This record gives sequence, structure tokens and C-alpha cells, in this order.
Amino acid sequence: MEKKFYREKYRLKIAALVFIDALAVIFSYCLALFIRYDCIFSNIPQEYIDHVIVFAPSVAAVSLIVYYFCRLYRSIWRYASVSEVYRVIAAYMILAVIIPLMNVVMKAYFMPRSVLVISYILSMIACIGVRFSYRLLRYLAIVREKEDENIQRVLLIGAGQAAREIIKDITLAGHSEYKIKAIVDDNKMKQGRDLEGIRIVGGREMIPELVKKYSINKIIFAIAHIDPEERRKILTICKDTGVKTLAVPGLYQLYSGEVRVSRLQNVDIADLLGRKEVKGDTKEIVKALYGHTVMVTGGGGSIGSELCRQIAEVHPKQLIIFDIYENSTYEIEQELKRTFPMLNLVTLSGDMTDRKRVADVLDTYKPDIIYHAAAHKHVPLMETSPNEAIKNNVAGTKIMAEEAVRAGVKRFLLISTDKAVNPTNIMGASKRLCEMIIQSMSRKQDTTVFMAVRFGNVLGSNGSVIPLFKKQIAEGGPVTVTDKNIIRYFMTIPEAVSLVLQASYYAKGGEIFVLDMGEPVRIDDMARNLIRLSGYKPDIDIKIEYTGLRPGEKLYEELLMDEEGMTKTENDLIYIGHPISMDDEKFDSQLQELIDAAYQESPDIEKLVQNVVTTYKPYTEETKHG
Repeated sequence: MEKKFYREKYRLKIAALVFIDALAVIFSYCLALFIRYDCIFSNIPQEYIDHVIVFAPSVAAVSLIVYYFCRLYRSIWRYASVSEVYRVIAAYMILAVIIPLMNVVMKAYFMPRSVLVISYILSMIACIGVRFSYRLLRYLAIVREKEDENIQRVLLIGAGQAAREIIKDITLAGHSEYKIKAIVDDNKMKQGRDLEGIRIVGGREMIPELVKKYSINKIIFAIAHIDPEERRKILTICKDTGVKTLAVPGLYQLYSGEVRVSRLQNVDIADLLGRKEVKGDTKEIVKALYGHTVMVTGGGGSIGSELCRQIAEVHPKQLIIFDIYENSTYEIEQELKRTFPMLNLVTLSGDMTDRKRVADVLDTYKPDIIYHAAAHKHVPLMETSPNEAIKNNVAGTKIMAEEAVRAGVKRFLLISTDKAVNPTNIMGASKRLCEMIIQSMSRKQDTTVFMAVRFGNVLGSNGSVIPLFKKQIAEGGPVTVTDKNIIRYFMTIPEAVSLVLQASYYAKGGEIFVLDMGEPVRIDDMARNLIRLSGYKPDIDIKIEYTGLRPGEKLYEELLMDEEGMTKTENDLIYIGHPISMDDEKFDSQLQELIDAAYQESPDIEKLVQNVVTTYKPYTEETKHG
């Protein structure tokens, strides 16, 4: 049955080709006569017209017989090539003899010879053209199909200046891979109008409908300035479509004329945080830092480097970067030199546990303010090297704090973490010890103002979950999540640094500043949203695997201990946790014993830490959920 179907299909194709060939031959003779008389129909003698009406169909019939014997109906159309050209030439060499004979037999020799020559040439071209037209059309269809696969069908969000610049760049820079199908904008005055020839079809509510209608495979968020909450709502709609979403970088690029397709950025998961971005008071930050010598320890890290950037913007008297890791330190040094050529920048390599090196640096450069960001922060690594966590984080902070007081530093700010609250891992416990050192130092003297800033997970920082997820998505998955129910507070690096800088202005001594970070976020939801923003479907295109909680990891983190309480500052999103009273002499004794034990590579270091940080509960199956 199937063979019969294909035989019938083949016969229909041959019949169609025969019919087309006959029409081509007849049309060639008519066209030749028309051309001979200067394409003016009224100039053609009637007897020539009458003769062609009889002669052309006869020649067509003979031509079809010759085509058949020359096997022109046995070729596969889609593979027509040079061999088909040879067969056509052979057929027309035969017709070159037959057609003149037919002309004599049918007594048509009185017709202009040019008509016979032109019609002969035209019919041969038509014969070749008919056979290659299928292949040509098929080729064009394949090319078009491939082009459609490569073309990015774009939905543009926003009909302002940024969108205009994007459209112009696509047009002028020849980004043929982008084809903007529609624009959406919530401004009803713009809807129904055109922007650079592209229709503004409606508001954000139409995004899902337009994605389906135009088979959109790229969304560009082209609004440079928008309320963070509104941005989040629109991007949530985009995320739910499963289409990859890009965004213009920001206002600076818009004003500087640098809005380009090549500069579009992936929409980050930070854009979907359920709260407004925390912004420090610029005037207060300038007042705290302008004209002062500022030192940042760990300046090559993700938090430390952003601190350096924001400090450089307010024109300090001098900025000192102190870090043991030379590669990252060199990178931020070169960036700052390019961005702030007038900055008085000093970059130093050194270990904060080396008291002599720290003392020499402080005595030489006499910083007014120290932002202490240097620390070991990786939870699982510190679980397997607990003595290193104590030596670096605790002993290093103690040395830095003591030398800061001796050298007359005015303000000292410690970067801490929510993992210091009721810690279940050695890293969190070491940071809690650092906080206790700061608060103890604050009580012992009144020359240096000590403070700490405590915040949750920082999006995009070294060791954070987002870079890992992005790498896993780029590799095609799977994306690994430790537990489906694990939740965390999140903030962006600029938010964290803004908080740090403003806290250095508010502090009076001994405070621990915390941020109202809104509702915590499920890591599983974050992974799924990031997959969707990348244009994939969770569990279909990119698999998610649950690996189990790691040693020292909790399902949730707290920001404050119950005893610390919480007081608002002038910034509604920044709070103060007050110092907890403790016996400073006993603490100093226990602390020194702990540090000595760490340098002796004590196997009981966790028990010794527990004696000092009574809220520390080392990781067990019983403690991992709380």
C-alpha cells in the first residue's frame, strides 16, 4: 500500500514536469515572436501568429519525446546537477536538427529565422531552469529555515530612550540575528504608536501572549530607570515565560550613549528579590570618608573590592588595599587605576596574622578607618580545617584590632555574617568570636570606635551559590541544591557595601549592624528562576539534583541572637544589635588559650570554641535543621 502511494506520487510529479515543459516550449516561441517585433504586439503579422499557434504545440510534443529518450524525466529533482545539464544539451543538439526539418515540413520557412533561434535558446534555458528551480527553491527554503533558527525574535520592554538606542544599534550595526517583533510599554499614551517603525502593542500584561504569538526567544528589558519593585514584577512575568531575558546595564550607559546590543547583560536573580534595594545615604558616606586615609583588608575579595570601588568614588585622602592573595589584589588595583586615575592608591601584600607586618603598615600609612573584610569564609572547607579558621579569622582579627588601637586608628569596622548567630559550623563560630573581640575592644578603650556589620548571603560573591548555578547552567546542568527546603536571606554586593559604609558613620562603639532583608528566599526557587531567566525549563532542559545538607549547614539562618535586641537607625532598613555583656578578662584568657591550641593543631578545637561561644552547636543530624 505504501509503495503504491509513492508510485502515484512519483507519477504526479512526472506529469507536472511534462506539463510545465510543454508550456515552456510554447511560451518560448510566443515570446520569441514578441521579442522579434520589438515587444509591440500590433506589429506582428497575423500569419505569423496563426503559424505559431500550430507550430509551437507541435514542437512542444516533439521536444517532450526527445526529453524522454534523453532520460530527462528520470532524474531526482532535488539532486539536479551537471549531469542534467549534459542531458539537456544532448536533447537540444537533437532538436537543433529536428526543428528546422519540422519548419520545412510545416512550410513555416517564410517566418523570420531569428524567431526560431530565439525560441530555441529560450526553450533550452527554460528546460534547464525548470529542472534546477526545484533544487533552488529547496535550497532557499533550507537557508531560510536555518536563518529562522539563528534569528533572535525579540520582544522589547520599554519604549523610551534605551529602547530607541537598542533599535538603532540593531539597524545600524547590522545585528541581523536580532529581529524585534513588538514593543510593550505600560504608558497608555505610547500604546498603538510606533517607535522607529516598530509597533508598541500594549502593556506588561501582554508579554505572555506576545511570546506565544511571535515565538519570542529573547526578551530585552530596555528600561534604564525604574522602581525596583516594578522592575521585579515585570521581570517575574518574563521569568514565567521561560524566555531568556537581557537588560540594558543602567543609566550611565544611557547618558553616555553606550547602550548597545553587545553590552546587554543577563538579568540577574538579584532583580527578583522581594524587596527594594537598600541604598546608603551618600552625604553621610562622603562625610565619613572624604579626606580620610582608609584601609581595606581583604581588598581583593568580592566584598573588599566593592568597598574599594565605592570608597574611591568619595575621594579619600588615601586608599590602602591589604590582602594576602596577590592575583585578585592586582586585578582591583588595575581597575581602580583605570577608573580613578587621580586616586592616591597603595596596594600592599601581607598576612594579617603577622603582627609585625600589620604594625609596620599601620605605622607607615596611619589609616583613619579600617574596613576589615579579610577572612576565610567557605563553610565546608573550614569544617575540614578548623584550626585554620581560628588562626586566620580569630587570631588575625585580634591582631588587627589591637594594632589599630595602638596606632590610633579612629574607626574599625568588621565584616561579619548571619552564620555567626547560633553557629553550627566552625566558620560561623569563628566570625562570632571576631564580633566578641570587637565588642570587648570597644569596652576596653575609647580611642578607636569598633563596630561590626552582619548580613546574609551576598549574591555573586566568591563562593556564593549564584556563580555556581550559572556555571552549572552554562554546562547544561545538573544544577545542584543541597536541600529542597533550605532558605537564606540574600542581598547584593552593592547593598552589602552600602550598609557597611553607612554603618561606619552611625557607629558609636560596639554595635553590630544588621539589615532588614525582607523575606528569606528558598534556594530551590532561586535555582529554578535562574534557569528560567536563562531561557530553559527546570527539570526538562536543565535537571535539578538535591545533594543533601553539607556538614555545618542549616536549613535557615538568623540575623540576631535573642539577647541582642534590635533598634532602628535613621535608615528604616538598618538595625542595631546591641552588645551582649560578658566577662572580658575571662574571654581574653579563653581566647588566648584557643588561639594557642589552634597553632598547636589541636584535635579538640571545636570543643574549645564551644567553651567560648556557648551558642555554637557543632554539626550533627540533630542540629542541622536548626
